[in-house]
Amino acid sequence: MPSLKCSPALIRHATLLLAVSYLVGCSSPAPVASARCAQVDYPVFDPAQRVNRGIFAFNKAVDDYALAPVARGYRHLPNVFQQGVHNFTTNFAEPKVFVNDLLQGNLKRSANTLGRFTVNTTLGLVGLIDVSDPMGIPRHTADFGQTFGVWGIGNGPIVELPLLGTGNARDAAGRVLGLAFNPFGNNSDSLQTLATTSLVGGVIDQRAELLPLTDSLQKLPDYYSALRDVVAEHRAAFVLEGKQGSTQPEKDRCQGATRDGF
Repeated sequence: MPSLKCSPALIRHATLLLAVSYLVGCSSPAPVASARCAQVDYPVFDPAQRVNRGIFAFNKAVDDYALAPVARGYRHLPNVFQQGVHNFTTNFAEPKVFVNDLLQGNLKRSANTLGRFTVNTTLGLVGLIDVSDPMGIPRHTADFGQTFGVWGIGNGPIVELPLLGTGNARDAAGRVLGLAFNPFGNNSDSLQTLATTSLVGGVIDQRAELLPLTDSLQKLPDYYSALRDVVAEHRAAFVLEGKQGSTQPEKDRCQGATRDGF
């Protein structure tokens, strides 16, 4: 009887399916305070709400029974392990941030990202240790949805995609492009293994980080609209951050303003 062997491509595809499920409507809404600090407008146009709610119910079931339980278990692991996973996965994502910095025409941000990736990959043992923050090189994020927004592309209607979650049409297109884009290429089995490891670790780490927010939103009468509006608010602030081109994330500047009494 022939033995069963999983090809690297099959493993990557299965992992990708798990990865996108963490977006089950979350779409990175963690830095909500940054949007409020920036006082941005975040119009919500949801003409297909009935269809979106149906897909949202499916996404929520996937999250409730698959990813969220894993994320809750992950939060009980030693902090040093969680920090190492966080550092490694965020460092591995820096090349995509770098590409978007360049596409946004921001040389300062791209130089900042390249410096972080170089230092953390070498001195930080492939990114397991974040040595850039103590050196005064703060991390910011960027993605294709933000880049489209910086280019002036409008939000479009709200779109709830199976496994990809809630977002406007512009960000949904950017999310799909981001999943397909591989800055490292596919020529090295070692890089593919690292990419798969980073993908799985990043999914679990980010979902664990979002648990307090999603748990609080689920207590509200309408989880769908609450999460949709939080995502819209955050993404509006995120696009504004890209347009401003600061190397210091908006949420950090907001916290600084709060401490200074503004």
